[in-house]
Amino acid sequence: MQALKYITEVDANGHISLPEIPLLKSNRVEIIILPYQEDEEDLLRAAQSSTAFWNNKDDDEAWNDV
Repeated sequence: MQALKYITEVDANGHISLPEIPLLKSNRVEIIILPYQEDEEDLLRAAQSSTAFWNNKDDDEAWNDV
């Protein structure tokens, strides 16, 4: 599944415009409207980052006897 994110302005009439969405025709999509807050952009990046640093065999062994 491909996720797309667009940040756009709401005009004075409460309308938004999106660019052409590059999906196959006749697909159903779900659109979630959230107020944009710049500080949440860092949280989004953190949530999408790798968790590979948690996979540390030496540290795993240290916690086995706790």
